[in-house]
Amino acid sequence: MLNFCSLYSGSTGNSLFIESENTKVLIDCGVSSKKIENALSHINVQPSSIDAVLVTHEHSDHVQGLGTFSKKFNVPVFANQETIDNMPTQIDKIASENIKKFKVYNKFCIGDLEINPFSIPHDAANPCGFSITKDNNKISIATDIGHMTKKIIEYLEGSEFVLLESNYDPNILKCSSYPFSLKNRILGPTGHLPNELAGKTISYLLKTGLKSAMLGHLSKENNFPELAYKTVVEELINNSYNESSISLSVASRTAPSKVLSFNT
Repeated sequence: MLNFCSLYSGSTGNSLFIESENTKVLIDCGVSSKKIENALSHINVQPSSIDAVLVTHEHSDHVQGLGTFSKKFNVPVFANQETIDNMPTQIDKIASENIKKFKVYNKFCIGDLEINPFSIPHDAANPCGFSITKDNNKISIATDIGHMTKKIIEYLEGSEFVLLESNYDPNILKCSSYPFSLKNRILGPTGHLPNELAGKTISYLLKTGLKSAMLGHLSKENNFPELAYKTVVEELINNSYNESSISLSVASRTAPSKVLSFNT
């Protein structure tokens, strides 16, 4: 059994919850510890029951509350060395025995969960996504993706569920008030994933067993939940699928999603 809940997802902060029968983990703590505690309470999970936090990368919308949450509840933090080196403010709050290092592409276990970290192209020190497996259930998390790669696809293949970035609509971004340099960063090879490419990726993954997907990390300024959903559905139709081919939803930036359950 695997359960998943997006606590917060968007350009203003990210934190995800995953649990099996015996293990509870967070991916990222990109809002305040208090907000994470409130969100966990909303789904009837005690913050003190969290076994670990996995960190994708060091940007503030992924680690803002990390140090405080770890210190308050004595929770181990798993990150790669480069990420650890680039978030000193957070690391200073975490007890040394709670700093756990992993290497990207090297599997490791937390309780009964098998964690498989993979590299993503983003302008951070060593950013990664995660595939998480329990028995025959596999779910994957991939956001902050400047461009889709064959290697990412390989790690997403066979997933029953993915939370996939659907960050922006190019036409809205072009007309936004963002400075030219920031627009270029988002559009660049280490920026973010647009709606259309999220749709193409999901359409392909349907061939590999994907049953459910959640669109995440939407830009507050350059996207809308309805537009992201519509664009992905249009890509499904272009690839001979339709809305009934998959359970599709959009993660909220401000509130927990429904708890999704995946059972063998």
